[in-house]
Parts: sequence; structure tokens; C-alpha cells
Amino acid sequence: MPDRLILRLDPAGELTWLRQSVDGRLLSSSQRGAPPASVLESANEIIVLVPAEDVLLIEARVTARSAAQLRQAVPYAVEDQLLAAVEEQHFAMQPIDGDKVGVAVVAQARLQQWIDMLTGSGVRADVILPESLAVPVSADSATAMIDGGRVLLRLGPWSAVGFPGADLDDWLAQIRVATSDRAIVAHDFDGQADVPGKSGFAAFHGGQREPLAFLARNLQKPAINLLSGGFASGHRQARGTRWWRRAAMVAAAVVVLAFVHRGLEVRQLAQNLARVDAAMADSLLRTFPDLGAAERSRAPQSVMRDRLERLRGGSESSGFLRLLGQIAPVLGRTTRTQMRGLEFRNGILEVGLRAPDVTTLDSMREQFSAIPGLAAEVTASIPADSGVDGRIRIRGDAP
Repeated sequence: MPDRLILRLDPAGELTWLRQSVDGRLLSSSQRGAPPASVLESANEIIVLVPAEDVLLIEARVTARSAAQLRQAVPYAVEDQLLAAVEEQHFAMQPIDGDKVGVAVVAQARLQQWIDMLTGSGVRADVILPESLAVPVSADSATAMIDGGRVLLRLGPWSAVGFPGADLDDWLAQIRVATSDRAIVAHDFDGQADVPGKSGFAAFHGGQREPLAFLARNLQKPAINLLSGGFASGHRQARGTRWWRRAAMVAAAVVVLAFVHRGLEVRQLAQNLARVDAAMADSLLRTFPDLGAAERSRAPQSVMRDRLERLRGGSESSGFLRLLGQIAPVLGRTTRTQMRGLEFRNGILEVGLRAPDVTTLDSMREQFSAIPGLAAEVTASIPADSGVDGRIRIRGDAP
């Protein structure tokens, strides 16, 4: 029976491997080092699990009509959750339900480093995915895997983190703030007598062995593959050459349909653009009824920009626009928070934010308070599914 070869690459670059049948039975125990050539050649599929710390899992909402549009839209839909430039990242994605999509993000340089490392050991993977996707999770509980001085914590299908075991207490405290009712089941493969944060688990299974076997047993059919796009693996495609002719015929039909669809899209976009231009002009006229003939003949967005610039230097400069201009640099350099709304009343500006935790929300308050002439206070902090919804009230003295 064809089997698959599962390898685990740890943060130090060491490999562990085992063989598994397609029905999930383990055909060998875990072995350290690179698999011998005979094992590599006989494997029907090679799956490599890479360190969870280097791969960010995100669940996003993206509306797209095609796979190509989805690939273009996803990087910018999750850009505010990244610490590095979008252009330096590689995105693998899997549609979930409706407009929901699961996304795995890894630095391109890091992924290429893994590929080169595996190639040097004679391994050419079919699938590369973060080890966190092999940690079990359910609707009722999260799972923590303690192994090699590290903790893999999977909170949901597309929510997982990896961190040093010494930081376990801090992470559990943050999780309790964000999701106070989330039970966590721990599996300890280190065999330590005293595990930090042990009392914070709903269940604790100590004395576990063979962490790769544990991951392999819980690894479902890979939902995502980091070897996609420019990193797609083509070395094992020769097994499917008999399907190429059929695929070419289907591809030709798809191309024809794509041209027809694109023509209809262009026509629809042109009509939408005309409607948007008309709506912009009408909105501008309602907002500024004193427009002159010269302004009416110009592009609406250009006129609106000029009018706002005038307001910025006029009487409004002591109110909303002045406060917004002062806090804009802080909001602009922040990547871990999302702005959810603004409210200005009686010279007071309230900013609605989504932050990963209360600490980040308080850090934003301190940054606003550090601006000369401003005073800021947190007026609300409500736990949410992906962080904390908060409101910060900002007061400023008139210039």
C-alpha cells in the first residue's frame, strides 16, 4: 500500500522522520536525521512540518471572484497584522466557507532556506506546512504541546503560536484575558516534574513520547501547502503525465471562458466607474453648494482635496482635524492594531481600536499622551475573538 513520509524540521535545523500509511497507521517509529534514499524513493508523498514560530496563521474575510483575485487580495487584507513588508512574504491560502479564507504567511527567505536545507539532505517535499496545523484542536478546547523546551499552542483551526516554555505563564495569562472560557489541554513530551503554568490547563497529559508520532496521528489531509505560487514543487509531477492531455483541453476551455468573463467584467467596471463619478460629483455639490463654475469642471476628488486643505488651515484647525493630524503618525506606524471608528464631540476625540491585548491598548494610550498638549485615557476594554476592542478618549488644548 502506498505510504507517506512525514518529516519534522526543528528550529535548529535537525530532522526527524517516520512512515505512515494512507489510512493513518504508523509504519515506523520516529527516526532522527535525514531518511535514507530507499525510504525517500518509496514514499508516495513527502510532507515536511516546519517550526510554527516562523509561520503566521490567520483567518481573514476576502471577497474574490476567482483564485487569481484571491491571491492578489489576501496579502493586503492581512497586511496590518504583519511585522515585515508584504513584498518579502509568501502567502499560502485555503478557502474555508463563504468569504472566509485560511492564510499561512512565511518570509520568502525563510521558506527558501528550508527548501535548500531539505535539498541538501536529499529531501524534495511535496507539502510543507507549519507543525502547528498537526496539533489537534476542537470547538471546545485548545491544545498545548510541550516539546524540546518549546510550546506549540493551537487555539483554533487558524490560530496558533509557538514560544519558549519559559514564557508559558505569560501566554496563558494573555489567553485568559482574551478568551476566559477557553479550556486548554496539554501534552508534555519533555517529562519535566514542574511545568510552568501547569495549573492553568484543563487537563495535563505528562510522560508523552514520540512527538512526531503524535503530530502524524493528528495530521489530517493537508489543508494548505507553503509550496505554492513561485515555490510550487514540480519534481514529482511526472507521475501525472497521462493526465496532461486532458488537463490541456480543460485549460483551453477555461481560457476561452476567462476571456469572455473578462470582457463582461471590463464592461461592468466601466459602467460602475461612470456611476461612481456621477455619485462623487453629486456628493461634492451637496457638501459644498458654493462651488464655482471652474471647480465644477474639475475632477471631484481634486476639488474635494483642495477644499479639505483649506479647512485644515481654517477654523477647523483647532478641532477635529488638528487632533486627527496629531495622532495620525502614531496610528500610521502601528501594525498590531486596527482602527474601528472615530467620534468627535465637544472638542473630545474618541478612537475605537482592535488590539491583540490590553497591554497593546494601554501602549497606544501612552503614545497619544506623550504628544505635547494631548491627554488620553482608555474608556473601554472588551475582550473579542481576536483581541480586545477598546476606546481611547483624547483631549487637546486649543492652539
